[in-house]
Amino acid sequence: MPKSHLVLLLLLLVTVSFPERGVAGELPAFREAAAFRNGRECPRVARSSSLDDRWLIHIAMTLDATYLRGSVAGVFSVLQHASCPENIVFHFIVAKRGHDDLRRVVTTTFPYLSFRLYHFDSNLVRGMISYSIRRALDQPLNYARIYLADLLPSAVGRIIYFDSDLIVVDDVEKLWSIDLGNHVLGAPEYCHANFTSYFTARFWANRAFAASLKGKRACYFNTGVMVIDLRKWREGRYTERLESWMRVQKRFRIYELGSLPPFLLVFAGDVEGMEHRWNQHGLGGDNLEGLCRDLHPGPVSLLHWSGKGKPWLRLDSKRPCPLDSLWAPYDLFRHSSLLSDS
Repeated sequence: MPKSHLVLLLLLLVTVSFPERGVAGELPAFREAAAFRNGRECPRVARSSSLDDRWLIHIAMTLDATYLRGSVAGVFSVLQHASCPENIVFHFIVAKRGHDDLRRVVTTTFPYLSFRLYHFDSNLVRGMISYSIRRALDQPLNYARIYLADLLPSAVGRIIYFDSDLIVVDDVEKLWSIDLGNHVLGAPEYCHANFTSYFTARFWANRAFAASLKGKRACYFNTGVMVIDLRKWREGRYTERLESWMRVQKRFRIYELGSLPPFLLVFAGDVEGMEHRWNQHGLGGDNLEGLCRDLHPGPVSLLHWSGKGKPWLRLDSKRPCPLDSLWAPYDLFRHSSLLSDS
């Protein structure tokens, strides 16, 4: 065999045998978390309780190999500060690939955790996703929050959705108990935002598109922290409303920021506003450079590293931002020994 052919064959073999992201052997290892128990004042909920038990708190998050370290830290922070941690049920949305490995990580890291895993079919959104300013925003799992009402059992009538790059430093029951009134969705709002920056000139030049925000008190809200009434969502067919804007985007390119703009188009002006303490977002910096940022003025119940920079990456690179030290105590990642020569 000619030498050039042999080199080509070796390259092909290396390419074929290279493991895909998220499969067994690539997931990080974590230390086992302590068992968090309810206090005496907590209402008693059986471990095998029905999902519609009035005392249960339901939290949804996505799980994947890239953000797994952040997800684990987020779960740990919720449990550590919860007054009734045994009454919390986590609903993890995962891609089909690596499902068993992710379940194993959760089970070994949190042996006492009540949780369920749900497959998200990426084909639901592949034809509706257009590229944005950051590749991470284009991943199908980033759109899973749109389908929570379809993925979760009908017995779950209310959910807290958390991104995988945040920590909670307060009792999550306070967030859970917020009155949504007649609204489908609750989140901290920021009404000083300039909405022109979230949509392209093509959007504003089209009268039909621009009219969708006319007359609304259109306030920005970050979709990484939301309290959602799933029953009202299902009744109002909000998944279909969001999908319709995604199809418009695919054809006309009316925004640049992944799954956020459809939520703004559907819900802006119709959100139950919550205290800003429940989403101190933007700590990951801007979406292009990930520069360090400070906390917003006011109290803090949740810190959110939305943006390009993630605390675990900056800490590992020895170039952390000052606020990354607040995330570090919740990191259960099992670091390799500095003395290891393997």
